[in-house]
Amino acid sequence: MTFSPITQRRLAQFKANKRGLWSFWIFLGLLLLCLSAEFVANDKPLLISYDGGLYAPVFKNYPETKFGGDFETEADYRDPFVADLINAKGYMIWPPIRFSYDTINYDLPTPAPSAPTAENIFGTDDQGRDVAARVIYGFRISVLFGLALTIISSIIGITAGAFQGYYGGRLDLIMQRFIEVWSSLPSLYILIIFSAMFVPGFWTLLLILLLFSWVSLVDVVRAEFLRTRNFDYVKAANALGVSNLTIMRRHVLPNAMVATLTLMPFILTGSITALTSLDFLGLGLPPGSASLGELLAQGKNNLQAPWLGITAFLSLAIMLSLLTFIGEAVRDAFDPRKTNL
Repeated sequence: MTFSPITQRRLAQFKANKRGLWSFWIFLGLLLLCLSAEFVANDKPLLISYDGGLYAPVFKNYPETKFGGDFETEADYRDPFVADLINAKGYMIWPPIRFSYDTINYDLPTPAPSAPTAENIFGTDDQGRDVAARVIYGFRISVLFGLALTIISSIIGITAGAFQGYYGGRLDLIMQRFIEVWSSLPSLYILIIFSAMFVPGFWTLLLILLLFSWVSLVDVVRAEFLRTRNFDYVKAANALGVSNLTIMRRHVLPNAMVATLTLMPFILTGSITALTSLDFLGLGLPPGSASLGELLAQGKNNLQAPWLGITAFLSLAIMLSLLTFIGEAVRDAFDPRKTNL
């Protein structure tokens, strides 16, 4: 694939920022690891060989009777009885961590929360669930939630800013006053009120946080459209009868996307922080969900178990630091004043 000279220069400037480049690869590796969380941390084997047949419990549920048991319900592969039945005629291949995010370990050496052991490398929380598994699943849901919120809010913010900047006049004046009033509202308190009113869930929280997150890009895009709409090539396209929407999309939007792409990693960081904050306050994802904010709250409530707070803090610190470093590298890549020598 051949890139344009501008794209090649931006890629070179991004690579020149070694901290951002390494952060990008580390974050990408962690994201791929967490996207395949079911193959890393699960209370079901990856593969079972039993009586000459192969079974993949990760993809399909099997009743206990399939392996010589007595019940038609799904087999509990951590049950010693079921494990003995399978091992008598075959074997099981387990993931590195034999717990899912909601699996309770009933064989703890001490009451929950239990300190780190060889079986639970990061210990367990106050309900006996493996902290390492909850961090992996919590990292995934935090990043996916942040990406969804960032993308949707960016689309709305870019669209609003584009119409404001291109058409200007009364439309720009009315929308600016509305955004000023909307931005002055105490967003945190409103988010808490809405979260308390509605049943918490992934999409419910996404819609609630979307109410305020779309405003962040409007001013940047509006300024670019106000500046670019008076350029000669835009006026020429308008004189040739090209539609306004086509001019906005083809000739003006690419200039605005430079500033937008620069801000998106920081918007992603803010989105993840917002979800974590709501989870910490108990107004986020449903109880039992894998959540880094809920793990932080457990660390606060169980000071005698420092591994909870330390694990949650390090997970968030590493994630947000990597995203910040990536954002700095993207900012340098799109900065025309910087050149890679």
